[in-house]
Amino acid sequence: MCLLGSGPSPENIDLEPFDVKGLGVYESWYAPGMQTPQPTPPTGPPVGPPTRPPTGLALGRAARVVSRAFDEALEQAGGSLPVWLILLNLKIGRPGTQRELAQAVGLREATLTHHLNALDKRGLISRQRDPDNRRIHVVTLTEEGEAAFLRMREASMAFDARLNDGLTDVERALLTDLLRRLTANVATEGEPPVE
Repeated sequence: MCLLGSGPSPENIDLEPFDVKGLGVYESWYAPGMQTPQPTPPTGPPVGPPTRPPTGLALGRAARVVSRAFDEALEQAGGSLPVWLILLNLKIGRPGTQRELAQAVGLREATLTHHLNALDKRGLISRQRDPDNRRIHVVTLTEEGEAAFLRMREASMAFDARLNDGLTDVERALLTDLLRRLTANVATEGEPPVE
């Protein structure tokens, strides 16, 4: 089943929710009360403004709103996005060294060290020197870290349910695929593949 093209017709698209202040040329295109422009003929070069906000603008706005709401949900559970990602990676037993953990979480090693110091002070993690290589620290969850992980997992699952409310399994799969493709379109060489 293809859901592409089944959305509202261009004349029914509500452009007003998009905050376009300070975006230069887009501001004049999406001014509240302005008539929705007609679609550009597919055979010629673009004429006039687009019929909907550019994908990057809409995706950026959605990312900010969703990210802010997710941060608030994790904060209520006593964490943050970096803390959640660190605890999650430790829980599933992926990387054991700080360098591997930094790569898995997408943080620089110095930034990760800052977070690990805070987690260590809170008693959520333990860092031990690797007996085979004393320069390497192996990071593990403590009992308190396990409890923090469970709280944040519950918050994460509740947030995901809220985020996906009203979407069918097919729509969720399509959304996941589209986001993966958009990310791949702009990923720079050498970045890890989108999961």
